[in-house]
Amino acid sequence: MTKTLHGTVHGRTIELDEDLGVAEGQEVEVQVTLVQPARRWGEGILRSAGGWADYPEMDAIMEKIHQERRLERNPQSVDE
Repeated sequence: MTKTLHGTVHGRTIELDEDLGVAEGQEVEVQVTLVQPARRWGEGILRSAGGWADYPEMDAIMEKIHQERRLERNPQSVDE
């Protein structure tokens, strides 16, 4: 019999989400595949927050990008 079930690891114990349907004490062979957790929208940017903290030149770079974008939208809106 081959069956795919989901479960959660607790130390050396795997708690299954449903009954396996085999007799107590039955020896089984286990093959484990890790399930990647579903990520919520916006989680990536939250995890990357502070990634440029050690680069003081990033303020100037971001300001330049901001000014270039403003210029693209409205060439008269940039004060230089």
